[in-house]
Amino acid sequence: MASVADSNEEIRVKGYLASSGWTILSAMISSVVWYYKGVEKMATGKSWSRWFAPLAALLMVVSLSGCFDKEGDQRKAFIDFLQNTAMRSGDRLPTLTSDQKKQFGPLVSDYAILYGFSQQMSQAMDQGVKPVLDTVNGIRVPQDYLTQRNTLRQENGSLNVLGQQVQNAKMQADSALSTLKQPEELKAVYDKVYEKVVTNPANAIVPLIPAAQNLTQQLMQVGDYIAEQEGQVSFTASGIQFPTSRQASEYNALIAPLAAQHQAFMQAYTATQSAIQ
Repeated sequence: MASVADSNEEIRVKGYLASSGWTILSAMISSVVWYYKGVEKMATGKSWSRWFAPLAALLMVVSLSGCFDKEGDQRKAFIDFLQNTAMRSGDRLPTLTSDQKKQFGPLVSDYAILYGFSQQMSQAMDQGVKPVLDTVNGIRVPQDYLTQRNTLRQENGSLNVLGQQVQNAKMQADSALSTLKQPEELKAVYDKVYEKVVTNPANAIVPLIPAAQNLTQQLMQVGDYIAEQEGQVSFTASGIQFPTSRQASEYNALIAPLAAQHQAFMQAYTATQSAIQ
């Protein structure tokens, strides 16, 4: 009859004693096998199941414990990333590295919600708002109203769809957020990042779009008016001259709102920039 020591020796020779935990489990299994072989009256499927069930339960507990530890490590790593990287990233969230994706596990999809909106917001600012800012800042003399009017017309057209695109992106992010099932410790941190990355920028851009539209529309009207007076106006170092007082009055009426519109645009732009920093 094989003894427990003999069984352990056989396992050791085969190289199975790689860790103390496995040695203990191997000894337990060997003990069950030895007892099973030594008592013939218990050699039935029912008896074997009765002896093997506690061991199977122990193995399951060990397996589940390792799973919980892994989820905890992933959650801690993700929380640390949100607090120390995402919250301090400025107007653009970083792309996750391969190592970070491995560390965060399934929480990568939670980050994708934040990153996706951040990308769309950056695109809206880069392709819609900042070109307007550059063009407006480039208008320094009356002749620039004329030369920049077609550029302003294109940029104004882009602004018409920009606001709706941002709001659609916000709705998608809100919908995805509502489906998340996060532990409280993660949810508290994630909600703060979501407010900074999604909610605040989306709210800030709402007044910026119409402010940009009003300014570009007015600048286009000034440029179009000058174009209509082709051959009748002259540009000087100090400004523009019209042949009649009526034309000069009409021109002055068109440029009168520009100062206030420019101020409103810059205030809204600054507020949006602050919200996404």
